[in-house]
Amino acid sequence: MSLEEFLYNLHFDIDKANQPNWEADWEDAPLAYKLYRGLPVVPLSTEVPLTLTRGGPPARLDLNRVSHFLWYVFGFTQLSQSAFPMDSTEQDSYPLQSYRRFAPSGGALYPNELYVYLKVEGLPDGVYHYDVAHHSLVLLREGNFDSYLARALGNRCDISSCFGIVFVSTMFWKNFFKYNNFAYRLQGLDAGVLIGQLMEVAKRFGFASGVYFQFLDTAINHLLGLSEQEESVYSIIPLSVEATIWSPTGRDLYEDIISEELRQELPAIQPEHFERSLSVKEYPMITAMNAASKLDSTRSFRVIGGRGTAERRDPAVALPKIEPLSYDLAEACGNRFSPDMDFVLRMVSQQQLATLLLEATASFLYRNDLDVVYRSNVPRVTIYSCLYNVEGISNGAYYYDSTEHMLREICPGDHRLHLQTGMSLDNVNLLQVPLCLHVAGDKEFYKTELGYRGYRIQQMEAGMLVQRLLLAAQALGMGGHPLLGFDANLSDELYKMDQQGRTSLIQIPIGPYRPRPWLRGSLHS
Repeated sequence: MSLEEFLYNLHFDIDKANQPNWEADWEDAPLAYKLYRGLPVVPLSTEVPLTLTRGGPPARLDLNRVSHFLWYVFGFTQLSQSAFPMDSTEQDSYPLQSYRRFAPSGGALYPNELYVYLKVEGLPDGVYHYDVAHHSLVLLREGNFDSYLARALGNRCDISSCFGIVFVSTMFWKNFFKYNNFAYRLQGLDAGVLIGQLMEVAKRFGFASGVYFQFLDTAINHLLGLSEQEESVYSIIPLSVEATIWSPTGRDLYEDIISEELRQELPAIQPEHFERSLSVKEYPMITAMNAASKLDSTRSFRVIGGRGTAERRDPAVALPKIEPLSYDLAEACGNRFSPDMDFVLRMVSQQQLATLLLEATASFLYRNDLDVVYRSNVPRVTIYSCLYNVEGISNGAYYYDSTEHMLREICPGDHRLHLQTGMSLDNVNLLQVPLCLHVAGDKEFYKTELGYRGYRIQQMEAGMLVQRLLLAAQALGMGGHPLLGFDANLSDELYKMDQQGRTSLIQIPIGPYRPRPWLRGSLHS
């Protein structure tokens, strides 16, 4: 199967993308977190703040503040137990138990890992792994790596002004064991959801942040001691509390930096980590996609901006002007819930809808290495929606025009049952859902400019927008349930996306819900 065909099938015909007769071996499942052995460990503070509102730069930056930041981004936050419904066909009667984090993940498998390069008071400078299971830092390399990282990013960031650099990686086996090749699509989305969570938390801690999607992969993986057959970094996020030089084009891009040459400056490390699975099967398509997506030279870095959609002449529905939503992020994260059969149909007000859409898209504006700085860049991922029972708005399919803050009506009518027929699993009753949103992006994922790396970048940006929608929905008292088991051809046709060269990337039902019968225990102090 060619890589082109593989990506097409991932989106439109998953059975062709997956290996035949695949069954997950739950008895030999991997852990949802990485555990290193025999390395220095730094315990982190568990006295986390119980509220998170937007604040200015911190008066003092030390290890405690970094501890709290990491916990809110990706720490274990909740132990939950839930039972199968009475009409379930599952034979086992024991409850389902899982460790939860504030950022959702497909199947709660969390294929991503966090690494940090830190220069803060109370900690030796160096590269660390965030050990989620023990809320601690594991030292991988001690020392100052400012110059190395600056060159791995093509000299596009003043690393010396940053107190930390976060690396979001993907461990391929962690969700491949269940989802087979479909894991490749999930891994990008999960990474994006995590990045979205990180950037929202950073705002509350007074940290400036941005995302680099383009870097010298082999050099970065070498720094962290990762085996590229098992794991690879997907994005790099600098953190600072002072003004930072941010240049997508780079100050010294005329100097071609080669990944293989850069990695020679550091000795290799091979830190040992525990693998619970006794039999780790091969995933050749995922490693092939990862290899094809790698950047080996800074000459490959691109600035593309956003093409946006062609001008739509659909009837417009103006949404009410609203003030920015102010809410406690800690409360929204703690209450975030993914209803499946728990949605309850109630009327949604125009104010709620307008707030949801504006808050998600406004908070999605962020510094990155694809857009031209100081220029109004059109978002590369956008929102379409099927609305039902929204106060003062006719039922129908709409495009959200974020520049004008209005809805463009595409196809009037009640489309809930139509969307329900396109779901591969009946795990959500869309007849009980007032808002069914679709995050959409370029059908060719900017392949001409970015090659196959464009696909995973697109998935990450979609995940980032999804997390903004989920947080805004929860702040408004509603739940959202991201779904990939839907027929993209059906929704694309409904929204007439072919005319725009776009496609639906993920479906998110959003609405009021009833409490679920489960036991939940908070894991913070």
